[in-house]
Amino acid sequence: MRYVLLIVGGLMALMGGIWTVQGVGILPGSFMTGQTFWAVVGSLTLVAGGILAFFGFRLDKHR
Repeated sequence: MRYVLLIVGGLMALMGGIWTVQGVGILPGSFMTGQTFWAVVGSLTLVAGGILAFFGFRLDKHR
């Protein structure tokens, strides 16, 4: 279960980071560029992925 949380959380954080920088206009070349919606959704996905990864790291310490 630990590895699932780490992998899913890491991928979500990566995806959220990309969506965020596209949403604020730093990474051009997509329909998401400059759209506030994608900046907000990306930030929320980044935070959710970070939380999942955090719990994946903590799961190992409880054993």
